Amino acid sequence: MILKEAMDEISRGIAEIIDREKIENLIKTYLQEGKEYSVKIGFDPTAADLHLGHTVLLQKIASFQKYGAKVQLLIGDFTAMIGDPTGKSETRKSLTREVVLENSKSYQEQVFKILDPEKTEVVFNSTWLDALGASGLVGLTTLFPVARMLERDDFEKRYKAGQSISISEFLYPLLQGYDSVELKSDIELGGTDQKFNLLMGRQLQRSYGTGKEQAILMMPILEGLDGVQKMSKSLGNFIGITEPAKDIYAKVLSISDELMWRYYELLSQKSLVDIAEFKENVANGTLHPKSAKENLALEITARFYDASIAQGAKEEFDNVFKSNLIPSDIKEFDIEDGVWICKALVDVGIEPSTSQARRDIKQGAVRIDQDKISDEKMNLSVGEYILQVGKRKFAKVRVK
Repeated sequence: MILKEAMDEISRGIAEIIDREKIENLIKTYLQEGKEYSVKIGFDPTAADLHLGHTVLLQKIASFQKYGAKVQLLIGDFTAMIGDPTGKSETRKSLTREVVLENSKSYQEQVFKILDPEKTEVVFNSTWLDALGASGLVGLTTLFPVARMLERDDFEKRYKAGQSISISEFLYPLLQGYDSVELKSDIELGGTDQKFNLLMGRQLQRSYGTGKEQAILMMPILEGLDGVQKMSKSLGNFIGITEPAKDIYAKVLSISDELMWRYYELLSQKSLVDIAEFKENVANGTLHPKSAKENLALEITARFYDASIAQGAKEEFDNVFKSNLIPSDIKEFDIEDGVWICKALVDVGIEPSTSQARRDIKQGAVRIDQDKISDEKMNLSVGEYILQVGKRKFAKVRVK
């Protein structure tokens, strides 16, 4: 019964498993004999912070930790300097080692909001990839033909379109696969977009005679706030796990009713039975979609803070959005007398440009002290003002 419960939890929300029988046997052996096994998950620290899209995998890893997994948290400090070509239409810009190492510090601090540090080993792939050397790298490249590499969907599209593909991008999946050779991983997790790279690890483990052939579990890619493209900082459709609690809460509430169920399945720790009941109650009208979304927003916010802070974020949101009150923690700025309103909005960071500020003023989206303004040419005189754009952007200014 415990094995079934474990496999049900492991299988929840997954997109695909390769070698399910191996995963089941590893868990069974742990339950019967207490023998641990290794589960690899890799992150290239190309940005400083994690978002909810990353936590889909981290939560699944945490489930494995409950059932005997020793997690190999691989920080791709070497591979991040190349850049994963997966899903890219052009060669990525290289990152410096200094930037990568700085980002990796943030990653390590953030993952333990979800993972058990006692059951996690943090490893850096520069440890063995730096030592691989030219001879080892050439040997690695002999194990996989160019024709097979060009079968990758993203490479094939770029090749047919006459777009540049660097040799380093061909090396990336080989190097990621070699990580599994060094770590002798039993299981590797990744998103569905990583299937080629994950299978590479499985193949190279065979080629190098490690005695291992890792099972693979793939999770769906979490859509961002737009409900269309994958959650990404570069696309601006993300919810960062280190953002202020009020921002996490508000962003979750901003998703569509349809996307809400996707977030419930992949991010909530509520049972599938409870989620199905929520969904049925929304369908028959006994539960309002907004109430279901508020429950989700509270749960996710509390995960990265706590229940009381999450409740405070909800109350702040309700005050601002339902009662049209001013947030209690807005940033303050000092500016000079006579400043043009559009420039002031840009200077305090609540408008990206003066042209956008003009458009928002014309559309009635800009307020001063909660009163809409329509004069895009106005200048601010000495005094204190609350500047507001839309419902979520505020700044307090003191004009001297």
